[in-house]
This record gives sequence, C-alpha cells and structure tokens, in this order.
Amino acid sequence: MGSSVLAPTIPAAKVSGIFIYPIKSCRGISLSHAPLTPAGLRWDRQWVVVNSQGRACTQRVDPKLALIEVQLPTDALLEDYQPTPHSYMVLKAPGMQPLKICLSKQHEVTNAVTVWEWTGSALDEGAEASQWFSEYLGKPCHLVRFNTASEVRQVDPNYVGSKHHTYFSDGYPFLLLSQESLDALNMLLKEPLPINRFRPNILVEGCDPYSEDLWTEIKISSFSFLGVKLCSRCKVPTINQETGIAGSEPTETLMKTRSGKVIRPNAKNKNKVYFGQNMIWNWMDSSIKEIRNIIKVGDPVYVLGNVASAAEAAA
Repeated sequence: MGSSVLAPTIPAAKVSGIFIYPIKSCRGISLSHAPLTPAGLRWDRQWVVVNSQGRACTQRVDPKLALIEVQLPTDALLEDYQPTPHSYMVLKAPGMQPLKICLSKQHEVTNAVTVWEWTGSALDEGAEASQWFSEYLGKPCHLVRFNTASEVRQVDPNYVGSKHHTYFSDGYPFLLLSQESLDALNMLLKEPLPINRFRPNILVEGCDPYSEDLWTEIKISSFSFLGVKLCSRCKVPTINQETGIAGSEPTETLMKTRSGKVIRPNAKNKNKVYFGQNMIWNWMDSSIKEIRNIIKVGDPVYVLGNVASAAEAAA
C-alpha cells in the first residue's frame, strides 16, 4: 500500500520532456506541452499498422518502423483543435515518398484488429496508406485508427479500475521515466543511450535515480496521476531508433541491475527487467477541474504517495 501524505509544497522533480507516438512503434514527437485525455496525451498511439491478419506490427518484428517520421499540423496540440479537410498527418521514411493522412476524413470500419489482449474494430486509413506501408515493410499491411465512436480498450483491471482506458499503447495510457534513471543506466553502459530507446510520454528530472519506481500518486502541476505498475521492458529498447538495428544493450545490463530477481527478489517474474512507471491520469478524482487540461515542460512534480522500495511496487 502507498503511504498518503499531505500535499507537499516542494516539488520532487519537474517535467523535462513530453513525447507522443501517434503511430504505435513509429518515431515519436518531442513537445513543449500536450493536452491530457483519459486515454493518454492527445494523439498518442491513435494509429497502428496491422498485418494481413489484423495483428499489430511493432518494432519487435518490424524494426524499420522506428525510421518512420511522423508530423502533425502545428496547431494540432491546441486543446480545442478540430481538424479540417486540409489537416494532414505526414509520414516520411527512407526511400519512400511522403504520405499524407487526412485527419478529418470519413473511414471504412475494419473488424478484428488485435493489439495484445484486445480485439475490436478500427478505422482503415485506405488503399494509399496500405500500399505505402506494404511497400515499406515488404508485406501486406494496413494503417488503422482507433475507433473512439464504438470501441473502448480498458487498462488491465488487475491493476486499475475499469473506468480507465487506452488506445494502441502496450497497456497503459502514460509512461513516466526520470532523467536520473537514464543517467544511472548510462553510467553502466559502454555507449550511452538516448531517451528515445525507452519511449516515455513524460520525462522528469531533479529526483534520485529510480525514484519513479516508488511513486503511487503524484501531481504534475495540478493534475493527479497514479503510478500503477512498473514497466517491464521488451526488445524495443535494444533497437537503435536512428538505424532500426538491434543490439544486446540495454537488456544485458538491465538483467544484472533491474531484473525482478534483483529489485523484487520475493516476487514472480524474476527474469523481467523494469525501467519506468506506467501511470494513469486520475481524472475522475480530480479536485480541481481545470479549464485547460494541458501539461507543459517545466511543470512541477509533487509526490503524494509512495512505497518504500521497488519490491513493494506493483509490477
């Protein structure tokens, strides 16, 4: 159980980076601010590339996705933004002509799209997008958008109440990581790694390394977030996001320093490695109803609840 304390007046950290990944497993976008939604930062993981069986394509199998650059309209991060028929997401990739995806078009609904445990309908972005991704990945693919009109993808009810949901993320709407944790890991590596290997949504700085392991409740500015589960890491952090080529690090070093066996010796999943904290925005219990639900780089981070060690954290 997390200890609860009176709201502190001194921040434990501050937001130093904000990132969204509009298409799952494609390149992220670094932002100075982002609107909050219950399902994550606006535009985050709203699209996914699927194969001919409707299953999500990710860097685990298709590391070339890392090289696809995604651009949104400059005004898309205004909280009251509404796309027009001339609003496009633009994709660029090596050896490919740019692809423009209209943000306001009518879609065909496609069924049986699967991301991990979830299967549902999604909105097909059409033949041109399908051809572009199929050519780039060398196999039949479609680009689909989350169908917010009819679908809900719940966060794992073993960790979070049923009212919380996400789009095409691996499982949780927000991933938070501290710069100090990355710095501590990089001290152990022959070649330091950039933050893009770990694909967080919120990067903070000013705390001790791995402090985020312990956070069960924080406030970013006036917004309450719950730390619900340590993030177990897959193959993706081993993939160089500039080249799409995988190596052995950081998993090799994380196995020695951040495995379940090391930081959670009495728990199961001893061979998983953990780096970062999965979070939800506690939007239902927010005592302050903000006019603008926006977080910004520089926002203070206050710790309202924590556990004593990573061994006590949910994972």
